[in-house]
Parts: sequence; structure tokens; C-alpha cells
Amino acid sequence: MSTSPVLHLSVIGTGYLGATHAVCMAELGFEVIGVDIDATRTQRLAAGEVPFFEPGLEGLLRKNLEAGRLTFSSSLAEAVDRAEVHFICVGTPQRPDSGATDLRHVEAATNGLIAAGLRPGTLVVGKSTVPTGTAARLAGRLAAGAPGAELAWNPEFLREGSAVDDTLRPDRLVFGVVPGGTAEARLRTVYARTIKEGTPVIVTDFVTAEIVKVAANAFLATKISFINAMAEICDMTGGDVTELAAALAHDPRIGPRFLQAGIGFGGGCLPKDIRAFQARADELGVGSALAFLTEVDAVNTRARTRTVALATKALGGSPTGRMVAVLGAAFKPNSDDIRDSPALDVATALHRAGGHVSVYDPAAIPNARIHYPYLHYTDSVIRAVAGAEIVLVLTEWSEFREIDPAALRPHVSRPIVIDGRHVLDPAVWRDAGWIYHALGRPLA
Repeated sequence: MSTSPVLHLSVIGTGYLGATHAVCMAELGFEVIGVDIDATRTQRLAAGEVPFFEPGLEGLLRKNLEAGRLTFSSSLAEAVDRAEVHFICVGTPQRPDSGATDLRHVEAATNGLIAAGLRPGTLVVGKSTVPTGTAARLAGRLAAGAPGAELAWNPEFLREGSAVDDTLRPDRLVFGVVPGGTAEARLRTVYARTIKEGTPVIVTDFVTAEIVKVAANAFLATKISFINAMAEICDMTGGDVTELAAALAHDPRIGPRFLQAGIGFGGGCLPKDIRAFQARADELGVGSALAFLTEVDAVNTRARTRTVALATKALGGSPTGRMVAVLGAAFKPNSDDIRDSPALDVATALHRAGGHVSVYDPAAIPNARIHYPYLHYTDSVIRAVAGAEIVLVLTEWSEFREIDPAALRPHVSRPIVIDGRHVLDPAVWRDAGWIYHALGRPLA
């Protein structure tokens, strides 16, 4: 019985998205080459080392390297020579001079594929988050520079900390394609196993596919900022935002997810994506349609400054000369990503106000040391809180959720805790002798 030849894929860019996609495509049985201009990164990946923290990824990387399905290179020519489908997974950061998206890496990847001799019949698939109009422009460039090659846009929806499962078992697949081409069929071949397992497929045009990702992130950001705005109201009126959120969550039109007040969202996606979405709307002359995102961003930033103010008040009016423990540096648990980290913003503000700040995080300390060298870092909760006059829990790692407040009490000089993520049980902490504070909750 004959078998179909294995499809060869390339993944251009081996950052968080690209490395995860390359490994997971190999896990699905494809022959995959990951390409990056950063030779140090490709060498580390080729040696079985993931250059960032993502649960489960390193084991799959080593498994597929050993199986021979996965290789890494700095040569686009090698990728063009070996692969029939090329995924563009490069970063699209915020431009330094505005909220707009910096597309230079996407442009460079596309131009590089063309220059390397992209063959007719090959498919280029964009996964990077881009503003509307990007795919159409790149499709035109491919048509002029690599006749016979086709473009599709297949946005990613990864959540840091669960990226492997999100890639292997996504909640939906979006295919932005030109009607009448072969792109849809090729993508259905790539994702055949995923589709067979029940993942829904939405086939649409380029523009809709481009909008889906930023619209999803804008909606999530709005929901998070909404409950943080309610926390501001509760602080002024004496209400309890956690009880309010619980009541709202029973409404099936609202639901409980992303309805947890705290110090706000961060990371490399939500903040930049809502700013880029607003910037693109401004360029299109419909900025008023997304004007609310400016306030969403502002509410998010205020959650950080309000946390600093809460800590300052709890310390009697000034952090100067006071011992402060910050538990959390990553923007979310199960990640070492510190981009736009609310936890580190709060830690920095307290440091600049004169506090002696000690930070502990299970995964993000190496990255934090590089970008926030002025903070003091420790290798355990106990070392971080030693002698502290206030403890701030700012990333919801399970290690912090499970802290025994009675056991922690002897290590601090004053038992004051700020629950920046609403993950601690106030009654348990108060029974253990702690003064418990959280945004949007009355002081009992």
C-alpha cells in the first residue's frame, strides 16, 4: 500500500510564536525547518534548548529533533529549497514613535522568500498579527516577484503558558484566502488532524482574517479593563468587586472568564494590539469607532498606579526606606515573559519612590535582571519576604496561591499583604494575622 509523501514546511521566525509552531507542526508529523536570522537562537533550538519558558515545549522539541522531523537554520534559501509551505511567524512590535505596528520583520521575511527563489506552487502563510491591508499588499508583492506562489493568512491565537495545547488543539482555525485558489485546500491538508478532531474552520478573506486576532484581543482587554473600572467604583463606594464579578458571571451573556479584577493585563500582545488597532482605525478615518480602546488602555495603566498608591497608603504614606517584597515578575503565570509586565511596573515605581524592593518569580528572574537591573532579586519566596514590611502578590503563580500565610508570618517584619490578582483567601490570611488589601475590596 503506498503512502503519500510527507509535506515539508518551513517556519520563518523562531521567537515565541515561530518556535512553538515549528515544534508542534513537527509533532503533527510534518518535516519542518525553522529559520531565523538570529543564529544563536537557531543553534540553541537545534541543541534542544527552548530560549523561553513554555510548559511542555522543550520535551516536544527534543522528541522531534531526535525523530529527525525538525531542523533549524539561518538560511532562507535552504527553507525555499526544502519546503512547500512557508509560515511567516515573525514579530510585529509596536513602533517606537507611535501605537502603529512595525512591519519590517514581516516585510523582510516576504522579500527574503522571494529573493531566495520561491517556487511556483508554494504557499506562504502569514501567522503574524498585522494591520488590515497587509496581506493584500504582500500578495501583490508575491505575484510580482514569485509568480505562481500563493498567500494565505492564518492568524494565531496562542496563550502564553498553554501555547502547545493551543497549537495542537486550537479552539478555531481561520483561513484568509483568495477564492478559487489552492490555499484553502493546502491549509486543510496541513491541519487535517486538527480538523478531524473537531476544530471549526472559518474560511474568509484577507481583511477579516487580519481583523480577527486584534478584535479578539481588544474584546478581552475591554473585559479586563471593565472589571478594573468596577474595582475603582467599589473602592470609592465600599463595594466588593469580587462579589460583583461573581454576580455578573452568572449572566450567560457575560460569563466568568477574564472578569477578575487586579493590576491589569500586560505581555507582548494585548497592549500593543489594542494600540495598533486604534492606530489603524485612525489611519482609515474611523478612529472614533475604536476610541473606547484608549480608555481601556488608560484603565489598565491606572490599575498599576492604583496598586502603588494602595501600597504607599498601607506603608503609612511613603515607601522610602521600607522593605518591600514583590512576588511575581512575569506578566502572567507559566511564562518568563516580562514585556509590559504590570508586576515589574509596580516594583519599579515603589523602587523609585525609595523602597527597598526584593522580587521573586519562579521563571522570569533572568529576563527581569536584564531589563530591570536596579531591582533586587531572590531565589525563593522566603528570601524575598525576609524582613519585609509589605508583601505584594502580583503574578498569579500557583506557588503564590498556595502560600501558607501562617508559615510566612514569622519571616516578615510587618504582616501586610496586597493581593494584586485576587488569588488569595482574605479570611485565611486575616486569621493568620495579616492585614489584607486588594483593589476593589473593602478593608475588613
